[in-house]
Amino acid sequence: MELLKGPNLQLRALEPGDIDLLYKWENDTKLWTLSNTTTPFSKFYLEQFIINSQNDIYADKQLRLIIELHNHNNEIIGCIDIFDFDPANSRAGIAILIEKKYRSHGYGSEALEIIINYSRDTLNLKQIFCNIGADNKESLKLFQKKGFEITGQKKYWIRKNHKWIDEYILQLIF
Repeated sequence: MELLKGPNLQLRALEPGDIDLLYKWENDTKLWTLSNTTTPFSKFYLEQFIINSQNDIYADKQLRLIIELHNHNNEIIGCIDIFDFDPANSRAGIAILIEKKYRSHGYGSEALEIIINYSRDTLNLKQIFCNIGADNKESLKLFQKKGFEITGQKKYWIRKNHKWIDEYILQLIF
């Protein structure tokens, strides 16, 4: 297997042509609780993010990758992020977004497997972590299936639809 490829998909760097898709995802208010966002992003800001990114995780402390299917048109189905990259302590956070129509096909699992291998084998991390709302059963199941363990719980952490939801901290230690 090549570095960031799996049997059905590949992970690739952001390109200027991804602006419209990023704009759609970043401004979808249903996703704001997942990314702790409360304001919309402009296309200009997102364009500057791509232009100014050195595509060097050591400089940027983060890396966003597009998830593409291996098919005749390399269909984009989501993105996966490495954030809070901390090489001194050999850890980073992971987040994944799969477009709704592509969920439950194993693509999230495959993308997560690729990023786990990359984090362990290329970045030489000791651990990766994620934060998942207690109501996000699909994501909890996905990450736990890949060996992540719930190691903490933040009570009443996320306000969603006038309710308070706990958030779990999950870790995968290599």
